[in-house]
Amino acid sequence: MSFSFARVKAVLWKDLLELKKNRGMVYSMLALPTVIVLVPLGIVRTYVRNPGDSNLRAIALYYDLTVAADNAARFLVDKVLADWFVLYLIMPVFVPILVSSHAVAGEKEKRTLEPLLSSPVTPLELVIGKSLASLIPSFAVCLIAFVLLCIGVDLVAWPLAKELVLPNAMWTFGVLVISPLFAFFGNGVAVLISARVGDSRLAQQLSGLFVLPLVGLAAGQFGGALKAGAEYYAILGAFVLLLDVAILFAARRLFDRERLMSRWG
Repeated sequence: MSFSFARVKAVLWKDLLELKKNRGMVYSMLALPTVIVLVPLGIVRTYVRNPGDSNLRAIALYYDLTVAADNAARFLVDKVLADWFVLYLIMPVFVPILVSSHAVAGEKEKRTLEPLLSSPVTPLELVIGKSLASLIPSFAVCLIAFVLLCIGVDLVAWPLAKELVLPNAMWTFGVLVISPLFAFFGNGVAVLISARVGDSRLAQQLSGLFVLPLVGLAAGQFGGALKAGAEYYAILGAFVLLLDVAILFAARRLFDRERLMSRWG
């Protein structure tokens, strides 16, 4: 049977409609982006409100001994935004895991996959449709969060910076290039794990373990042990691209109707 975009679209719309009806899932998707936007705004506002505070100078010197006293607040604004980017990258991994684990393993729980596989939809079309149903809303949420973060930070930091702080080159490259790579990785991990387990919550928990390395990177950067910049994230993105390719090869084993019937049915 030849590949059909119409059948992929049918699976995509089916899952999107189910996601729309699941308010708990939608709220869970929005929880992390809300934190990602509001917390750095609060930190930047603290720096901007009293830029002459001597404590800011002490904090800045911890990271860079060459920071001038009158530039400490601006330095810390740039520093927190650079550090916060690694936490932002958790979002395009976490949100697809949340959606894909529910969409894929949920078919097992509801015993609805076998009728799907008995339809003209091929396993490849099924996996692509379900993956798009995870990736499209996930990337949309990440992009909206980035736009809101840029607007909020620029408004809050304007009295101090007198210029637009975001978007800068690192954030723009990260959101438009690295973020989709991370989203694909999160979705692929969730699909592969969901193919092995029969419970959506267990699939989410196991898939969530892959977020821990990013949490470790964030801890290292906030602690000053790691100084990540645009080049660092470009290398990280290239590494994740290799992981995405490996996931594609692993997922090819799922494109078999008998295997899907036995494991997902």
